[in-house]
Amino acid sequence: MTSASETAPTTQTIDADGPWSRQHLVSVVGYWLIHASCLLAFLTGASAGDLALMFSTIVLRLFGITAGYHRYFSHRTFRTGRGTGFALALLGCSSLQKGPLWWAAVHRRHHRFSDQEGDVHSPKQGFWYSHQGWIFDERWGDTDLASIRDFARYPELVWLNRWHLLPPLALALLCTAIGGLSGLVWGFLISTVLLWHITYSINSLAHVWGSRRYETDDTSRNNWLLAILSLGEGWHNNHHQYMTSSRLGFYWWEIDLGWYGLRALAALGLVHDLRTPPPHIRDSGNGP
Repeated sequence: MTSASETAPTTQTIDADGPWSRQHLVSVVGYWLIHASCLLAFLTGASAGDLALMFSTIVLRLFGITAGYHRYFSHRTFRTGRGTGFALALLGCSSLQKGPLWWAAVHRRHHRFSDQEGDVHSPKQGFWYSHQGWIFDERWGDTDLASIRDFARYPELVWLNRWHLLPPLALALLCTAIGGLSGLVWGFLISTVLLWHITYSINSLAHVWGSRRYETDDTSRNNWLLAILSLGEGWHNNHHQYMTSSRLGFYWWEIDLGWYGLRALAALGLVHDLRTPPPHIRDSGNGP
């Protein structure tokens, strides 16, 4: 049966990037200001509650990135309704990595040109650029709607993409309400910076550090440590071998917390048709 998320009207001409799409300097200053604001931790200290809040906001938002932005919006590795899809997009959006349409369009471009000319963040352009320098490159600032037409048809996703600063702002206010200044520092500022660099490490480190089971046309690698930190994204060579799989850890011993989360959502009836790699593709690699 076709899900509700696949029966929306066609896309019309839209502004997908919002009123601040040309505020490049503001974005750069804000990015480094959030990094610098982490030093407030020396003023606030850290309680057990602060650390629990930090851990929770990292894990939940990482799930929004890996399950929502990556496995669903970028690759459509499972099916779901519009309500659950929007909830995953909202969770991913709170990570301060812009909107779901922008993120997925950028990632699709990465796969089209992986480690070739035109790749958004290849380590062949230098570690700094692949890790975070590319986000300051104005060439990639606008949402490439031609690459994400399938999801750009949905007005709720276009709205979220345009107003992508609202979910992180709401989260910052919530953390402050929960724990005051220390809640803001640990639950939002430090959490966001750690979340950023965990995500960025897949673009940079997972193309230079780890093992290669499959001889893909790029430098992608599997890295068990990055996989644990990123809820499964570190099985990057697996992913580049078969990018339409909901499961990034192809074998039982490859810990993929994002996959376990999706299995839990499937048990609740919120997602369905989770894709996995066919055995002939999964077992075509070199070694375990």
